[in-house]
Amino acid sequence: MSKADFYETLGVGRDASDKDLKSAFRKMAMKYHPDRNPNDPEAEARFKEVNAAYEALKDPEKRAAYDRYGHAAFDGGMGGGAGGFNGDFGSSMSDIFDDIFGDFMGGGRRQRQSSGRGADLRYNMEVTLEEAFTGKAAEIRVPTSVTCEDCSGSGAKSGSKPKTCGTCHGHGKVRASQGFFTIERTCPACQGRGEIIDDPCGGCSGSGRKTQDRTLSVNIPAGIEDGTRIRLSGEGEAGVRGGPSGDLYIFLSIRPHEFFQRDGADIFCRVPISMTTAALGGSFEVPTVDGGKTRVKVGEATQTGRQFRLRSKGMPVLRSSQQGDMYIQVTVETPQNLTKRQRELLEEFAKESSETNSPESEGFFARMKDFFGGKE
Repeated sequence: MSKADFYETLGVGRDASDKDLKSAFRKMAMKYHPDRNPNDPEAEARFKEVNAAYEALKDPEKRAAYDRYGHAAFDGGMGGGAGGFNGDFGSSMSDIFDDIFGDFMGGGRRQRQSSGRGADLRYNMEVTLEEAFTGKAAEIRVPTSVTCEDCSGSGAKSGSKPKTCGTCHGHGKVRASQGFFTIERTCPACQGRGEIIDDPCGGCSGSGRKTQDRTLSVNIPAGIEDGTRIRLSGEGEAGVRGGPSGDLYIFLSIRPHEFFQRDGADIFCRVPISMTTAALGGSFEVPTVDGGKTRVKVGEATQTGRQFRLRSKGMPVLRSSQQGDMYIQVTVETPQNLTKRQRELLEEFAKESSETNSPESEGFFARMKDFFGGKE
């Protein structure tokens, strides 16, 4: 009796892609699965044919041989026969299971778990505004896990080495069939590592790493802002039993300054000036964030809130040649602790004053009077 063509069994053409083959197998397997067709010998036989066809065609080498020689390609025991439920069925159904649930279970099948990677670490560092302006090189001490020198990270005692796990045969995962599905889970014997250590290292108790403080050099670039994060690749915790190290993340915060406030690359500073300087004009000297000084001139009749812009006196822009500006905002200070003579002079000034000397206040009270007078 001639065997059915594998492509016809799956209901696909000879030019079907791997995706088409898997989709066709999934539909046919669900249709003829014995759990869905109890006590139906024809459905069981059909299911075996579908499984055998997919086992042959999903492998590129087997498919190429079948396309060239037909069923004769497997007469020499290459596998894929239609008889019985063998280990190949678990493999086929696992392909389908991974395709459906792979994204939810961690992205499909893997040879080993990636849990051997060391953990990422966080280090909080505070810098001054001046240090953020110039940049700095700093050294930090970080308590972390490092590779054990006694066993070079293998976890095995010197002179021995880990051996392949006999439960999962080095894959890190084991499978168990439950009805229609094949469930894959982490190997309980090796915790997903694929290896077993019979004689663990005494220095690290088989983990392949130790805890100690490390001193690291960190280059902080000029222009960093509050919340800037610096990543040092591979400077986190060492991986378990030779696994890759994690990363170290340095989170920078800028200490509040006594005089300056920062907004991006711009610097703001509030400067009180005397009433006479505001009225008559004058100048004053202010420090800048770069450690220098600059003189600011104010004209006659300067009012509180007036801003003066000093170009390129602000913060540098990170990884750029640009630089922000500095803004000086003046506040006019009312005289205090007057002497008798100062009071007499101010009283005399008040007698000589007119609405032209204080146009803003005179105008405000005039408008207020009109407002309430109109309501009456």
